[in-house]
Amino acid sequence: MTKTLFDVLPWQLRTNKLHTSDFLLQESLTSIGNGYMGMRGNFEETYSGEMHKGTYLAGVWYPDKTKVGWWKNGYPDYFGKVVNAVDFIPVNIQINGVEIDLSQVTYQDFEQTLDMRTGELKRSYKVVLGDVCALITFKRFLSLAVKELSYQKISIAVIEGSATVTLKPLINGFVKNNDSNYDELFWKVLETSHKPLPYLTMITVPNAFGIEQFTVTAMMKNVVTLSGSDQMFAKESLQTDEQVAEIYQAQLASGESITLEKVVSVVTSRDILPSQQKETAESLVHKILPYDEALETQERLWEERWQLADVAIEGDVKAQQGIRFNLFQLFQTYYGDDARLNIGPKGFTGEKYGGATYWDTEAYAVPLYLALADPKVTRNLLEYRHNQLKGAKENAEKLGLRGALYPMVTFNGVECHNEWEITFEEIHRNGAIAYAIYNYTNYTGDTSYLAHEGLEVLVEISRFWASRVHYSTEKEQFMIHGVTGPNEYENNVNNNWYTNVLATWVLRYTKEAYEKYSQLPDFKATVFCSPEELAHWANISDNMYFPYDEKRQVFVQHDTFLDKELMPITELKESDRPLNQKWSWDHILRSCFIKQADVLQGIYFFGDHYSLAEKKRNYLFYEPMTVHESSLSPSIHAILAAEIGLYDKAMSMYERTARLDLDNINNDTGDGLHITSMTGSWLAIVQGFAQMRTWNGQLNFSPFLPKGWESYSFRILYRERLLKVTITETVRIDLLEGEPLTLTLYDHNVELSDHIAMPIEGGVPSDV
Repeated sequence: MTKTLFDVLPWQLRTNKLHTSDFLLQESLTSIGNGYMGMRGNFEETYSGEMHKGTYLAGVWYPDKTKVGWWKNGYPDYFGKVVNAVDFIPVNIQINGVEIDLSQVTYQDFEQTLDMRTGELKRSYKVVLGDVCALITFKRFLSLAVKELSYQKISIAVIEGSATVTLKPLINGFVKNNDSNYDELFWKVLETSHKPLPYLTMITVPNAFGIEQFTVTAMMKNVVTLSGSDQMFAKESLQTDEQVAEIYQAQLASGESITLEKVVSVVTSRDILPSQQKETAESLVHKILPYDEALETQERLWEERWQLADVAIEGDVKAQQGIRFNLFQLFQTYYGDDARLNIGPKGFTGEKYGGATYWDTEAYAVPLYLALADPKVTRNLLEYRHNQLKGAKENAEKLGLRGALYPMVTFNGVECHNEWEITFEEIHRNGAIAYAIYNYTNYTGDTSYLAHEGLEVLVEISRFWASRVHYSTEKEQFMIHGVTGPNEYENNVNNNWYTNVLATWVLRYTKEAYEKYSQLPDFKATVFCSPEELAHWANISDNMYFPYDEKRQVFVQHDTFLDKELMPITELKESDRPLNQKWSWDHILRSCFIKQADVLQGIYFFGDHYSLAEKKRNYLFYEPMTVHESSLSPSIHAILAAEIGLYDKAMSMYERTARLDLDNINNDTGDGLHITSMTGSWLAIVQGFAQMRTWNGQLNFSPFLPKGWESYSFRILYRERLLKVTITETVRIDLLEGEPLTLTLYDHNVELSDHIAMPIEGGVPSDV
């Protein structure tokens, strides 16, 4: 059952209701960030209802000791988790001595708005305390111009009566993770002071694994102004071992107001030495702009991003809001400014999945960033993995294998997940790392990374696959046993088709690349492959076993999948869904139901390897058994459905991925947004509805116009060119920047030098 809290608007999330019973969901949806730091939509003032106070700093984490009942060799020593950091937004408010807490006081005219054009979060309401009525307004954003700065503006206007208003802006160092074991704390406050300005310095507690401790300093500057004839207010300072605050108090008559502008600078030891943090934080605070001027700069910087990234949809406001919300949250989380960072599945919006890096980045985020950002952004994502090659080799060694096994979950390259079936069995992620190198090279035409750092990564991944396979003398083929595919509703299976396909492709791709680039005079990679090793890879590639069903003519998900009781999800009761919240794990594992694209993920990756008939047979076999309980699932199904002509199905899958969080479709958005899967709404439109393909370095479009849409348009960067694609009853492609380009439109080769236009083939299609 879906749940929609906010009005459906093209550029905003807006509600006139405080959803106390769904406050966690409301907090998640109103999260803000700037790539350097971010926070859930927590209230500035006191709120004693159910909430998840969460502020997170990019790259700041803690190695929490793994706790398992039965230890197994190779188990990670720790579970890496993002740590809830210094809480710098609080401003306690009192009116006539009454603490403003919306779970305790009477209020009216509540309104909350998240503006996706500016990244500004606004909120207002009236409180009635005896004969006093006051309007309280909150505004805040995290600066794109100066990543370390947070801006807030809070106003209290007395509408009726007179009141003593007290504001207490503070920085709080007593924070803990929502997911901490036994309420343990990950931070220790080192210092609080008011000189030169109120600031607080914290350090993560020591760990047993030699992981560097993080130090953070937050410093605030408060500016208070009054309206009315009396411009006097009282001010005092307050500090404890874990907080630093200032207190402002003023007597206001009806029609008068008080406004606080609070700016906080936050610096971390990732960038600034602890001994220099106070000085750096102070220099940042002294350069601040007034709130309204800083917001103008913020809007301009967001406009630059939207100029390239926006997808404009006419005729469907729900679809429009969905794609913009997802792009907005993605770019709040990561915009490629720091090669040390990656994209956590929850971004800055929660603690589930530990805030670490998953294979989602390579499989789902890379295509979007290739098209919507400078190529160096994707190159940074590739460099991130190359820089962690040493850790990946250590992961393989722990399993007694050669080469490199990239982790399922990581901050530093070392595996830090504590579930056996994911840590040791879900090895298909190794193939996604390699596929991203191919994707970057194929899309940009830049071979410099592949020829050097990329080849080092590919060779070590190939060595892993070569040592992970085994040879079946019975079938005289190579096999891979004991794995978990993308469908995590099956564990420890043999010959997962997708995993075997990826392993084979990686070995072949690496062999071809090595033979090509190792012969060049400027070859700099630090790897050497003997002819015997290359021949062994070729032997595996040529003789890999792939489960196949001759009767149905489909690729079989794994060896025993067809032995299950096969049934469509239409036979499930509504009360059974979602399975992961209603069924036991044993029940799920024994069922045929599929969490997300598995065989279809491989067909999506290597779509040029399979015929349209093969795609259709496999889609029609597997999709009816798929419950889409992974946020990564709908986009792949939308893309393939569009390709095989199931346009209504493609649209329903788009709606699911575009509004997964806005409508809380999987009933799990309260613990944070699904950041990496938000790329799926863009993929569904661009690779699905517009059928953009770049196989073999050839750009191709075969668009259709979904029912109910009047038009849609988007821009892409492609090989130093900027294109705009507009689909109505015709397809128009404009070359906005760059040299002329030959591309394919509905399988017709066309030369794009200015613009081209062509009717949609067959008009407006629908399912047949």
